[in-house]
Amino acid sequence: MDHLVLAAIESHDIWYALPLVVAVSLVYSATRNEQVVPILTHAVRVGVWIVGFMAVVFVALLLISWRR
Repeated sequence: MDHLVLAAIESHDIWYALPLVVAVSLVYSATRNEQVVPILTHAVRVGVWIVGFMAVVFVALLLISWRR
């Protein structure tokens, strides 16, 4: 049973976006601030913006492909 769950999780390429979003938001925030707390709060905001933008693009592509 555990193998099926792991196979289902590993088959989705969207999981590659998670460490990428975390890394990009942390690096971008670290270039703007020098203290830890502002870096983390800004990283969360940037991460939400990135995920939101990805969701908007996903919905747009879904609507385009659904009409065909």
